[in-house]
Amino acid sequence: MTVRYLKSKSQPPNSAATPQVDVSSVVKGVIDDVRANGDAAVRKYSAKFDRWSPASFKLSQNDIDAALAACSPQTIADIKEVQKNVRAFAQAQRDSIRDFEYEIQPGVHLGQKNLPINSVGAYIPGGRYPLLASAHMTILTAKVAGVPYVVGCTPPIAGQIPHATVAAMHLAGADEIHLLGGVQAIAAMAVGTETIRKVDFLAGPGNAYVAEGKRQLFGEVGIDLFAGPTEILIVADETADPFTVATDLLSQAEHGPDSPAVLITTSERVGQAAIDIINQLLPNLSTRELAGTSWDRFGEAILVDSLDEAWRLADEYASEHVQIFTKRPREALEKMTAYGALFLGEKTCVSYGDKVIGTNHVLPTKKAARYTGGLWVGKYLRTVTYQEVTSSTASGELGRLCGRAARAEQFEGHARSGDLRAQKYLGDRYDWIPSSDQANL
Repeated sequence: MTVRYLKSKSQPPNSAATPQVDVSSVVKGVIDDVRANGDAAVRKYSAKFDRWSPASFKLSQNDIDAALAACSPQTIADIKEVQKNVRAFAQAQRDSIRDFEYEIQPGVHLGQKNLPINSVGAYIPGGRYPLLASAHMTILTAKVAGVPYVVGCTPPIAGQIPHATVAAMHLAGADEIHLLGGVQAIAAMAVGTETIRKVDFLAGPGNAYVAEGKRQLFGEVGIDLFAGPTEILIVADETADPFTVATDLLSQAEHGPDSPAVLITTSERVGQAAIDIINQLLPNLSTRELAGTSWDRFGEAILVDSLDEAWRLADEYASEHVQIFTKRPREALEKMTAYGALFLGEKTCVSYGDKVIGTNHVLPTKKAARYTGGLWVGKYLRTVTYQEVTSSTASGELGRLCGRAARAEQFEGHARSGDLRAQKYLGDRYDWIPSSDQANL
């Protein structure tokens, strides 16, 4: 594969745009403290990190009603419109997952059921901006899956209730809402406190501390996935509009100072023009400090000889979001195998997926798309199996097979469970079963 960098990232691989701290140790300390001291620890860290220490972190119905009233009618209408899209797609996903029962042989019935998780903790980030879209993706999707109880946590923003976020959480179906952020929120939901209900599963994006908190708590609770900084990769050929390419790269670079934005193109003209346009657009972008830092340190523009090379290189990146600006964008569906979400053609963009179109925006990063997809209805379901043998003959034959298979592994106890049924239903005799017991079988 022949590649040429029209722009290289300036930050070394696996480095961050901010000074390194021992995130793991900080997070472990918070979790241990919350586990030992409950609400007192939660309050301590909320005051320290968010300068937020209300009488109660849990919002009352009056608080929620006030948040709804503080939103404009247009904001409420927009939230409902977006949630209609998210709900429709999530319901289509749920409808594609079916329970079934199969008679594998006469009298032997095997079945599969998909049971919703009993309780979920949804984290809705909000450090820099009110990311109300995450409420749709986490809470609403859980409710479509059938989760009975969803606890939602979101941080205050500058010491204030983020009204639109709370409205979105409520309209999505949260059963309780806490104005609480950071690791203290994740830990409280995972281990439970005097006032915050312990859940079985954590979902939602967050910063490096929240992600590390989920990693450390995984096993004690389930999690959706380990999500890192936002990523975008665009594959473009000579038909792509450089202005659109540049605009869409910056749309994701503004998420934070360590959000990679990558262009892979077969056209040097498109690639160089996109770079030039980014430099023109940045000074007038309100989020230029974040987007500019991200583009400077992690942005790349790569020239390849063919689209086949572009598909292969894009798969190596396994990016969270992949946009396709080519003459035949649906070709990517056949050629690519590693991405969090695919956005086909100029009429589609990652921002639609982030905010409004209906697919889920909680997606794998840092090449995790090689082995997992993003958050969806299925993440909130537990696929369980059951079995029933209704035929005496079938049970006896299975007993004989089980006895032989178990003894091949030297599991005598397992073998005897099979022997017993072969004795009971087929009349086999075994030395380990006392004669008096055999007579009663």
